[in-house]
Amino acid sequence: MTGELDDAAEDRELLFDRIRNALENEIATGKLEAGAALDEQQLADRFGASRTPVREALRQLAANGLVEVRARRGVVVARMTPERIMDMFETAAEIEAMCVRLATYRMTPVERSRLIELHDASEAIVKRGDFDGYDAFNRAFHEAIYHATHNSFLAEQAIAIRNRLMAFRRTQLQQEQRLDRSRAEHEAIMQAIAEGDGEMASRRMRAHMLNAATALRRFIEANKLA
Repeated sequence: MTGELDDAAEDRELLFDRIRNALENEIATGKLEAGAALDEQQLADRFGASRTPVREALRQLAANGLVEVRARRGVVVARMTPERIMDMFETAAEIEAMCVRLATYRMTPVERSRLIELHDASEAIVKRGDFDGYDAFNRAFHEAIYHATHNSFLAEQAIAIRNRLMAFRRTQLQQEQRLDRSRAEHEAIMQAIAEGDGEMASRRMRAHMLNAATALRRFIEANKLA
């Protein structure tokens, strides 16, 4: 019985993730425009789900600033201009640059090994052209750096802004050759970490994040979503 309950809980979580990811992608690419209403029952019907995972997906989208709850209108897509998104990427670039600089000097041998393992494993993901797999790896890679700062407050702030940008960071990976370029940028960051050069790692991380912002802008423009 316990195993069946665990399986059911896992299925609900997978369904919640699928709904959230689909809505995030549609918001990030402009398929769901600012002000568009998101009805729980309609979404439940669309995804073949109950309203519970839909409600949880909307709750997380609201926490990340992608949707708003308005009186008499319910849940609607928040207005997020390209300029606002670029401002968020710029802020994220500075925070992540700070994180990798501190992490270079503070990470333990175990943390360094974990980062190397993650980076090495990403090569096969890139070769497959697996956007979802790379998105999951990318999150784990960056969060490993946050935690390696051994500054819990800084890690919390980095994760918070990462969550706000989650949909847009995933979308920019769909820009042509972005997976290869992203991994190459990670390789350069890893080299600076290995050399113990926190300042170089910081500069390369900042460039990595701004390159992601540029890739997103190009994707939006190419798809006429701005």
